[in-house]
Amino acid sequence: MLKIITLPDARLRTKSAPVDFNQFDKNRFQTIIEEMTSLMYQSDGVGIAAPQVGINERFCIIGKLGIEKDKKSGLKIADTVLINPVWTKLSRKKNSEGEGCLSVPHTFGAVSRLSEIKVKAQNSEGQIIEFIAYGYLARVIQHEVDHLDGVLFIDKATGIYND
Repeated sequence: MLKIITLPDARLRTKSAPVDFNQFDKNRFQTIIEEMTSLMYQSDGVGIAAPQVGINERFCIIGKLGIEKDKKSGLKIADTVLINPVWTKLSRKKNSEGEGCLSVPHTFGAVSRLSEIKVKAQNSEGQIIEFIAYGYLARVIQHEVDHLDGVLFIDKATGIYND
């Protein structure tokens, strides 16, 4: 059973390796995705990245709650797996909002993030998916991709406080 790892675990600061579909074990991956999704919801998360459960691979799950808040993305409202995701900015507009993280429990702070991004990733079949994310969904994706790069929200946050 997977568990969320927390600071000061060094695995959270390690850049994740790309998922290699030539070495891809679909059954293993599906089991991991199911466990991560369950863990995300049990912990009241809206996203979770592989490094947060100690897996050094470039994939994350964006929960349907994050997608539901972005009516413009056109994504089906369902938990979405992003493999080898990259994003590019579409606008200079940013919003600063409060964030927290399952791997940095009881800690919060304001993070300035882009309001509109283009996302390119692979799904669990290895097919390329592309979409534009706005607002809250864009924030969640940037947060999770930061995890894949070994970056935590506290590295970017201002006004950090503990509850």
